[in-house]
Order: sequence, then C-alpha cells, then structure tokens
Amino acid sequence: MSIGDLAQSFVLRQRSTDLKQQMARLTQELTTGQVADVRQAIKGNYSYLTEVERNLEVLNGYKAITTEAGIFAGNIQTTLGRFQEVGAQLANSLVVSAIGATSGGTTEESKAAVDALVGVLNTTSAGRSMFGGAAADRSPTETSDVLLSELKTAMSGAANPDDMFIAAEAWFDSPTGYDLAFYRGGSTALSDVRLSNTDQVTFDIRATDPKLKKSLLFASVAALANDPAFDLDETQISEVFNRAGTSLLGASDSLTSLRAEVGVLEARLDSAATRNATEMSAIELEKSALLQADPYEAATKLEEVQFQLQSIYSVTVRMSKLSLANFL
Repeated sequence: MSIGDLAQSFVLRQRSTDLKQQMARLTQELTTGQVADVRQAIKGNYSYLTEVERNLEVLNGYKAITTEAGIFAGNIQTTLGRFQEVGAQLANSLVVSAIGATSGGTTEESKAAVDALVGVLNTTSAGRSMFGGAAADRSPTETSDVLLSELKTAMSGAANPDDMFIAAEAWFDSPTGYDLAFYRGGSTALSDVRLSNTDQVTFDIRATDPKLKKSLLFASVAALANDPAFDLDETQISEVFNRAGTSLLGASDSLTSLRAEVGVLEARLDSAATRNATEMSAIELEKSALLQADPYEAATKLEEVQFQLQSIYSVTVRMSKLSLANFL
C-alpha cells in the first residue's frame, strides 16, 4: 500500500460516494428517459432550450384562454337556445289564443315569457354578463317590469293594434328608447380574445342585437294587449295575439341565424385549440428529443457502476480483516 490506512479509508469513501451519485443519476435517467445533467446534454447552450420552454409556456396560456372562451361560447349557445325556446312556446300559445281562447290567461303567459326572456339576457358565465358587451360586470338590462312600463308609456295613445305595433317598433328602434331606457350594458363588444399569435375572436352579441329585440318586442306587445289603458275589444286583442305570435315564429328564424353565427365561433375555437395542441405536442417532442437519455447506454453504465460499487465493498471487507498476524 502506498498510502496510509486513514488516507485509504478516505479514498474508498470518496469513491463510494461518487459511485452512489452516478448510480442515482443513471437510475433517474433510466426511469424518466431524460438526461439528469441538462447542461452537459445541451453543451452549455441554454438559449435554444429556453426558447422551447418559453413557447410551451405561451401555448399553455393560449390553451387556458381557448378553453375559457370555448366555455363562454357554449354558454351563449345554450342561453340563446333557451331564449328561442321561450319565444317559440309563447308564439304557439298566442296563435292558439287568437282563434278562440280567452285573453286573460294568454296575457299572463306573455308577461311570464317577457320576464323569462329578460332573465335569459341577464344570464352570466363565470361572473361575466354574456349580453352586456364590454360592461361585463353588471346586468345588461333593467327588469321586465321596467321594460313593460317604458313600452306602455311609449305606446300611450294607441287606439288599435296597428298603432300599438308601430309605436312599439319605433321605441325599440330608437336610440332614446330601448337602448337608453332599458339596456344597461356597454356600447362596445368585449375585448378581443387572442387564441394564438395569429388568431383572435370577438364576442359581440349584446342585448341590443335586433334579432333579440324582435322577440322581446312582440312578446311585450302581447303582454300589454289586455291593458285597460288601450281599451281594446276582444277582436282587437285577438288580432294583437295573432300578429305577435306569427311575428315571434318569424323571429325564431332570426335567432337560428344568430345561433349559427355562434356555432361558427365555436368551430373557430375548436380549430384553434386543435392547432395549439398539435403545436404543443410537436414542441414537447422536440424538447424530449433534445434531453432524451439513451436507455441502453444508461442501463449498461448502471450495471458497471453497480459492479464497481460491489467491488469497493469487497475490498473494504478484505482490508478490514488485515492484521499483523496475517501479514507475518
């Protein structure tokens, strides 16, 4: 032995520690498939790896945004479906009532339908109003009572169904009517939602959309048909019900068109999500290839390290049995 016992003990301990560290590293590489020493794998050039990881973070952000936007669009689609359903049910009741049913029950049903339609317009998604434009932090409309009260005032003086519908349409179309007295939302759409570096969408369906206003208009006129302020006879009330019901059926087609626009938006969101997922998978494969460990090489080296470690243990045991008597 060229070195003393204490020094030999230190050498063996240091070598044992080094082999254990190599074993831990090789075991990690063998189980994860990724190199443990990133710096050595990329030769100290972190710029490329940093760019890859940054792209993954950006795509993860777009993934969250696209998912949230998809949920928002889906809720709008569902809400519009409910809006259309309420209008269609009322339309059928009005048409049936116009040909023989009593007006009292139909009037109450119309008021309930107006209340339901207004409630639908004030539906929220994740705490944001869906039909209020940029003012997503508050309800986009007043209550149904305010709507009927304002419309009744606008139609005051109407002596027949023609006058009522003309006055109602004028109030709904006037900037100082429906948009000012009933609508509380923003005058602009929600901010654009960016889905990728090159793609973005805009949610711009507000309670002031003419397709939505049509259903509210005809349902509201029907709800006021039996009001004493207009003093209509049964024949005139039936005429109001018939015109309102027929018009509501026509408005349903407009709502179908509006829902189709939302469907196109949903398709764009799905397409963007698919593109982002594909790009993310490609970048993850690129990163994996960059940091991939060779499993056969790792297994071979691990076996060598295990053999060396066992050898050190054997040497240590043999050295521990040395004595002067054995030496002599």
